[in-house]
Amino acid sequence: MTEAMDTSRMLRAAPRPPRLGVVDLGSNSVRLVVFEGYSRNPQAIFNEKAVLGLGRGLTATGRLNEEAIVQALTVLRRYHAVAVGMDAHPVQVLATAAVRDAINGPDFIRALREVMPGTPIEVLTGEAEARLSADGLLLGFDAADGVLADLGGGSLELVRLEQGRMMQAASLPIGTIRLAERAGGDIIRARAIVEKELTTVPWLRDGKGADLFPVGGTFRALARIHMAQTGYPLAIVHHYAIRREEARDLAGVVMNAPRRALERMPAAPAKRLSDLPFAATVLRRLLRATGAARTVFSGNGLREGWYARMLEPGMRAADPLLFAAEELAQSFGRSAEFPAALEAWLAPLQLPETAGDVALQSAAARISDIGSHDHPEYRAEQSFFRVLRLHGVGLDHHMRAFLALTLALRYEAEPTSPFLAQARALLNAAAVRRAETLGAALRLAFTLSGGVPGLLGGTSLRPDGRRLVLRLEEDTGVFAGEAVLRRLEALALALAMEPVVEAG
Repeated sequence: MTEAMDTSRMLRAAPRPPRLGVVDLGSNSVRLVVFEGYSRNPQAIFNEKAVLGLGRGLTATGRLNEEAIVQALTVLRRYHAVAVGMDAHPVQVLATAAVRDAINGPDFIRALREVMPGTPIEVLTGEAEARLSADGLLLGFDAADGVLADLGGGSLELVRLEQGRMMQAASLPIGTIRLAERAGGDIIRARAIVEKELTTVPWLRDGKGADLFPVGGTFRALARIHMAQTGYPLAIVHHYAIRREEARDLAGVVMNAPRRALERMPAAPAKRLSDLPFAATVLRRLLRATGAARTVFSGNGLREGWYARMLEPGMRAADPLLFAAEELAQSFGRSAEFPAALEAWLAPLQLPETAGDVALQSAAARISDIGSHDHPEYRAEQSFFRVLRLHGVGLDHHMRAFLALTLALRYEAEPTSPFLAQARALLNAAAVRRAETLGAALRLAFTLSGGVPGLLGGTSLRPDGRRLVLRLEEDTGVFAGEAVLRRLEALALALAMEPVVEAG
């Protein structure tokens, strides 16, 4: 028992990354998120939401809902205790449309200061809310081009984005709760209200042919409904992309569905059923107003924008894919030097066809050893799911699937393994072939070197016409054993070349 206690004490003595928390106090819900560490890819270790409807009735009364105020103060007292208990610092409350517009908003803030003593509370303007949401979006979509649309209960925030730069911003009073109240619960009236409000934002049409980035819980609920209806293989809303026609059809079905039909829809959230038709109305009108070619849903928004502003500029500017890969390598890899040596070793093969393929190969080299600490029988599967379900906000679904498939094959997963079907379903045939080829190249590299840079340096691989030549330097600890020959043949077959071994 003493030995166990001493071990526990030693483990706890290891330095822990700092924690910081943000409370998003919205018109419909209130949420606390606690992040751990300062990273290009935010790691939320606590995320709790309460749907309270603070803004219900605001249109008629001009006041926050009195019953919801009582509930909110109880919830926020708990959130304060959680943040203190988790040693989160700093912690900040961000209040949005309902609080800034309500007559009794200042009274509520004074009461809030009593249950969350010492916690900074900021009541955001509409434009400040929009730009924070854009900061959050850009953590995951660093070159976003199109229109961000962050839909809350009280307002819709809009930001025009050009290749990762924020341009114009606007805030409109058509959040789901407020829109439903302004329209008296009538979808046809709601459509007219949304159309009129959107005409006040002339720059929306500048996003024609680009992307529409829906942000917010009700938009994410629409995405989950579509994913369930289509049997989508990955349950991650962030970076879920659908064509304009698919988004338009989805919105049309939801906005016109009676409540009983909504209740039967797979993945429809019970607490948001009344809001879904109004969110669908906003989405459909936005598609028309922007002329967007795709709808790309984001799990990032206001809270991640707050977090982004805590990061150093250099970290915010880092490539999100490569940063995520580097984090994985540092957590699970064996050698900090090997990935760079592996990239140089792969270069003569000229496998990448586009700039995106180059980045993916670089990321694959960095994460190529992340299964080294797993059980040998499960390295392929563990590595596959570790990558496919990675928290990295900059990885779209194609990236996840490509890297997961590559890593599984590097660890000799059977190509017909059922678990690989999730990745294959997200890739076209050409991408699958590239993943298979890169996986075979990585497998050969590790067979030769064991993940040791010096051993890999005693080898080289180059195409020579129709031949794939593996050169082995003498007296460097590498040799053409049966496993090396078998894996060289597999790579040569993938490249439609003839395998050749040369001794130097």
